[in-house]
Amino acid sequence: MDARRYILASCQLLCTATRPNRALFLHGIVYRSDRISVAAARYSSHFTAEELPHQRPKVTLNTIKSLYKKNIPIASLTAHDFPSGIVADRAGVDLVLVGDSLAMVALGYDNTNQITMDEMLSHCRAVARGSKAPFLVADLPFGTYEVSPEQALESSIRLIREAKMEGVKLEGGIEMAATIKKITTAGIPVIGHIGLTPQRSASLGGFRVQARTATGARKLLRSAQALQEAGCFAILLEAVPAPVAKFVTQALTIPTIGIGAGNQCSGQVLVQLDMLGSFDRFTPKFVKKYADAFETNSAAIAEYVRDVKERSFPGEEHAYSMRNEDDIKKLEEIDIAAAKVSSSGM
Repeated sequence: MDARRYILASCQLLCTATRPNRALFLHGIVYRSDRISVAAARYSSHFTAEELPHQRPKVTLNTIKSLYKKNIPIASLTAHDFPSGIVADRAGVDLVLVGDSLAMVALGYDNTNQITMDEMLSHCRAVARGSKAPFLVADLPFGTYEVSPEQALESSIRLIREAKMEGVKLEGGIEMAATIKKITTAGIPVIGHIGLTPQRSASLGGFRVQARTATGARKLLRSAQALQEAGCFAILLEAVPAPVAKFVTQALTIPTIGIGAGNQCSGQVLVQLDMLGSFDRFTPKFVKKYADAFETNSAAIAEYVRDVKERSFPGEEHAYSMRNEDDIKKLEEIDIAAAKVSSSGM
């Protein structure tokens, strides 16, 4: 295989392998969307955002609207750091949400209300470095938007300007319409969030399914219509009965994104770490586990520990060589005992 065919074959691997970037770097190849070049061998598994391939067209607000008009479901997923952003991008996710759920699944907090704006900004920046094609939306953390519409706008601007987000999401129904109007009037895209609103779970009596009665369904619809009127480009429906979500979806002229709301919404979203099975703990009923990352990762780490204890890792294939045999001989000639004595006397 000549050099060019080898490079092209390796670049095909980039699109299919589980750890494509690292595989390519080991072969001394750097891939770019606009060119292919042979580079010096890499001696680190680390890489930068600039070295990631970006083959998909950028998803914009117009893309989301087009999917909705064509009745093509919008695939959304959360991301919380650089690697999870890369994975979501590579897998073809349309909309990446940096959700405040990361407070619990990534930072270990007891609830979503404990995460700060500074923490959200840090995670948003990391996701933005890895996720280039999807439309990027961030949750407004608890306490950063409830005081006034002005506070909400200021917080939204920070997420756009400082963290490279493209839109924001906030919780609440009719009572948040004026706040949403303030943000959208400033040109910032907003996703509304109704149904089960985790930031308000204490006032809801816990994480309970919402709108299970006709009265509750009508109230949910009124909130959805108010948020649509305020300028939301989409509304997230969480933990509501499937018939209610379908009813609300059909009554709106903007997309609905469901999480625990049946399959008749305009799109779906899940927490990435939940759907990958990253924890051996309780997961909500609406989560489908597409992998068992906890068991896979635990087994891999246990194997690594065994290899270290048995000195079977690192092997020769993981080690670096000296420049020539003469240097090895020189090392062998050094009096180790004398060197130890000299070192201890320093």
